Amino acid sequence: MKVVDLYDPSRVNKTPDSLEVLFSSGDFIQDEYIISKVELRLYLERTDDKLGSYSLITSFVDTDKGSIEMIYDEGFRGDNSLVRAKEFLISNLGISGLILRSVIALRERNS
Repeated sequence: MKVVDLYDPSRVNKTPDSLEVLFSSGDFIQDEYIISKVELRLYLERTDDKLGSYSLITSFVDTDKGSIEMIYDEGFRGDNSLVRAKEFLISNLGISGLILRSVIALRERNS
């Protein structure tokens, strides 16, 4: 089962403009979920002459019990917004929080 946890799922009904893999070894367990992949995905939605590109960054977590894509950040974030988001998550131990949030959302949907 794939869950898209966005108020407007059509925003991600396309191939991401870019993605960064945060984790892909497939041997991490959170509660009873085996996590096989964690990604950040970038969707460029529009461009403003003054503000630049409007970025939608989502997290994608794939588990043995389904996958979920959720909003991580959005807005006019400037150049390299995806790389900066990845670096922030890695340097601040945010990956575990992102995984936990995703597992909780998946558990709620599977109940």
